[in-house]
Amino acid sequence: MELHILEHSLKVASIEKEGIQICTHGLIKLAFLASKTRCKFFSLTETPEDYTIIVDEEGFKELPESEHISVAEATWLALNVVSGGGNAANSQPIGVTKIAKSVIAPLADHNISVFMLSTYQTDFILVRERDLPMVMHTLSSEFTLLRVVNGETVAANSLGVTNGFVKPKLVPRPVIHPLSSPSNMFCVTSLDPDTLPSVATLLMDVMFYSGGPKEAGGGAGEDSSYIRFFSFSLIEGYISLVMDEQTAQRFPNNVLFTSASGELWKMVRIGGQPLGFDECGIVAQISEPLATADIPAYYISTFKFDHALRRHTEENASVLLCSVSCSLHFFFTLIPTDTVLDVVGY
Repeated sequence: MELHILEHSLKVASIEKEGIQICTHGLIKLAFLASKTRCKFFSLTETPEDYTIIVDEEGFKELPESEHISVAEATWLALNVVSGGGNAANSQPIGVTKIAKSVIAPLADHNISVFMLSTYQTDFILVRERDLPMVMHTLSSEFTLLRVVNGETVAANSLGVTNGFVKPKLVPRPVIHPLSSPSNMFCVTSLDPDTLPSVATLLMDVMFYSGGPKEAGGGAGEDSSYIRFFSFSLIEGYISLVMDEQTAQRFPNNVLFTSASGELWKMVRIGGQPLGFDECGIVAQISEPLATADIPAYYISTFKFDHALRRHTEENASVLLCSVSCSLHFFFTLIPTDTVLDVVGY
């Protein structure tokens, strides 16, 4: 397998809900007028707390300076795992559960923090630019390392790293952050970029002006466990959308890409308070048990919390698997509403 180190230098930022109106000029340009910017990597995710932006340096220039915007200090690089030869566009992406043990777990063992972004097309593992030598050292035995330079995929240099790293002591990774499960179901989809103008007004409404479950298409009623979550990514010309079932119903027929089975995904939110960017192993805690059972999953990190999506039909299996795999370290207390899973150590 190949690990591609993409050429984008990325910033991760949070926009407060009350400050979104001052950013919409730049965000609309990045999302809908790509020909007017040199940005190649843009992702916007709305959660109940804020908007998380992942954007390259060119796209970051489109955002205003504001007290409502918080920017993570580090510059991030995106990694992408593909199988087969050739460039990333011609290679088959590997799902997040498939890279849990080969990429995510080894990086956690070496105390390397990662920031995940799953899309309809593939999964991006974001690492701090300063951690790249350690990342390459850690993964070089498992992968062919390649860098994308000016659009061309070339062999990655070793950055002079030959020794000096201590082999980590492997330790158990129990889940230590509380988990919650919103009631709404989600779909992971895409659309043809050529059809984007026809749904641009609807997308702008969904992204910036639909503030709650009633506006998002009904069906949520007074359900207090419904959450607002919407993710839009435009990366190297490919569009990815993550939205709940009610929001998806607002789109015209035959616009969104859907699987033949019409898969819906159940979300698990990770974290009772903002997770920050320094703690290592959070993604591994969640993805490793799912990978052991070969359960497909998407994973989206945001500025404050993490979000895992697994197939709705495998929900019970996922919860059971986590319980069994970590039974020596913690147990689950499941609230009857299936809203909160409290992880308690003993």
